[in-house]
Amino acid sequence: MTESQPPHPRITKAVIPAAGLGTRFLPATKATPKEMLPVVDKPAIQYVVEEAASAGLDDVLMITGRNKRPLEDHFDRNYELESALLKKGDEARLAKVQESSDLATMHYVRQGDPKGLGHAVLCAAPHVGHEPFAVLLGDDLIDPRDPLLARMVEVQERHGGSVIALMEVAPEQIHLYGCAAVETTEDGDVVKVTDLVEKPDTADAPSNYAIIGRYVLDPHIFGVLRKTEPGRGGEIQLTDALQQLAADEKVGGPVHGVVFKGRRYDTGDRGDYLRAIVRLACEREDLGPDFKAWLRRYVTEEM
Repeated sequence: MTESQPPHPRITKAVIPAAGLGTRFLPATKATPKEMLPVVDKPAIQYVVEEAASAGLDDVLMITGRNKRPLEDHFDRNYELESALLKKGDEARLAKVQESSDLATMHYVRQGDPKGLGHAVLCAAPHVGHEPFAVLLGDDLIDPRDPLLARMVEVQERHGGSVIALMEVAPEQIHLYGCAAVETTEDGDVVKVTDLVEKPDTADAPSNYAIIGRYVLDPHIFGVLRKTEPGRGGEIQLTDALQQLAADEKVGGPVHGVVFKGRRYDTGDRGDYLRAIVRLACEREDLGPDFKAWLRRYVTEEM
């Protein structure tokens, strides 16, 4: 092995669970998958696939459910639309339409019964096989200027095992997240995870390090998930399976965490979804100047 080669297999596969019902966004999600709700002018799910592709993960498996066909259509070619735009000479919009179908090699499998995130990840086992892989949750959008996933892949390729994304939150918010007990390492942004708890009471939380929706997982996670009993909410929790890996490194290597301090947009909550749209629109060169000027006037008038 040369020094240029990583000690662990290169990661090329990403799994995106997208089988949720999106009940917090009803009635908009009655007939439209929540992942297809636009964030400015792109569906939220496209930002996630773009993130995977930017990190070199060009083999993407989406875990879907009923009424999720629009997800497949979005990442497929639309020859009629492309032909119409070509005839009009609208090359700019044609490029935008083709962009989504050129991002990655897309695969799809249905979850069937909604038994939780752990069960959704387990549905990826036949596709992933014995390779390490990434899991990206569609509710968390990570700003491309803060390449979290690429950093996590780097840590996994160096240490093996699994890597989770962590973010410090206010103590009173930790009950909304999975929570990690950690030990520091020689890398300032990397910690070793010693325990995990799914949505603990504030008084019982081992830290204020919350798990956010990015994981790089050792394939041994599948064997653990098959034996994991339903936990909080009656669902098979990925956090519970990772807790077992953290407790016994012989099963699938250590569990590390990358502490993220960059820009993250939470689109799983209606209020945060609106804030994400405003923030991203303000940062767009084509929209930002006029939109921010209007926003200033609006806030001034309302105040």
